[in-house]
Amino acid sequence: MFYNLLYPFHTELSWLNVFRYITFRSIGSAVTAFLLVVIIGPRLIAWLQQRQIGQVIRDDGPETHFSKKGVPTMGGVLILFAMTASALLWTDLRSSLVWMLIGISLFFGAIGAADDIKKIRKNNSRGLTAREKLVLQIGGALAVGAFLLWTKGHDGVLNVPFFKTFHPDLNWWYLPFAVLVIVGASNAVNLTDGLDGLACGPIVITASTYLIFSYVAGNAVVASYLQIPFVSGAGEVTVYCGAIVGACLGFLWFNCYPAEIFMGDVGSLALGGTLGVVSVITKQEFLLVLVGGIFVMEAVSVILQVGYFKMTGGKRIFLMAPFHHHFEKKGWLEPKVVVRFWIVSIILGLMALATLKLR
Repeated sequence: MFYNLLYPFHTELSWLNVFRYITFRSIGSAVTAFLLVVIIGPRLIAWLQQRQIGQVIRDDGPETHFSKKGVPTMGGVLILFAMTASALLWTDLRSSLVWMLIGISLFFGAIGAADDIKKIRKNNSRGLTAREKLVLQIGGALAVGAFLLWTKGHDGVLNVPFFKTFHPDLNWWYLPFAVLVIVGASNAVNLTDGLDGLACGPIVITASTYLIFSYVAGNAVVASYLQIPFVSGAGEVTVYCGAIVGACLGFLWFNCYPAEIFMGDVGSLALGGTLGVVSVITKQEFLLVLVGGIFVMEAVSVILQVGYFKMTGGKRIFLMAPFHHHFEKKGWLEPKVVVRFWIVSIILGLMALATLKLR
């Protein structure tokens, strides 16, 4: 039976036996996605420039950003293409988890695309309303949560880092919890995507961390030894995480300062939502707060700024939100803000991996 493109060949040709190994396929997935983005990227940039599909800049944003107006946007379409193509090549497509990840990536990407297109057509930074985006995001997240709860081997039990015996069972209350994780992650990444290369770095680090966790969760022996939940089929999630890492590294080739292309909401909403789903699948939802600390910080800064502004009648906590703009206003150059945020993200990723031994 034809169930995917490369994986079956490990039974046909002895020298392709390496396709049995998740580690090999994860590396192959990452390299394939990277090469697809790097090869297609220049052509896409030229095509977007020709059709004047460029970035719309906020009128109240930092003055240094006005030069970014017109830079090609919606590059997330290329990221999603590379991720999907690589997944089709390297994963075992009999896995329902793989199809769910592909589906949620494309669905959240479609929400972002609608938002981007509306901004470009109106030539302002207001796309879909917050209500419209939330309704669609919640609908997609509900579908994921319901699917997992109805799938054998998945339940509403939470895994809390640092606590060996504390595993509360939310039962059906797990559904709104999963929605909160997925929708929150999607919007947090979207808020972070405000400087050249800023979002891509932490996404690569977060996806790499979850690549390791999904590999461990998919191995019953290792999962038992490290006292983390065993998740049947999570091994194929590892390969999909590899595709995310490769596609985002490839995109960073063009998105680093000064950016030749931006991912747009089509990329940030999709990647954030996908990382949220991966955390839910691997039962490491709370860990996303740690490894994705940059995203959390950016989202919290906006919430605090808006709340404080309303409570005090116009006063602000930060010079500007999201948080990365605060440092720009303080005089930090854009590359310095980006690299320092990357450094913090790497440290948080290492701390997250350390929890494997702190149970």
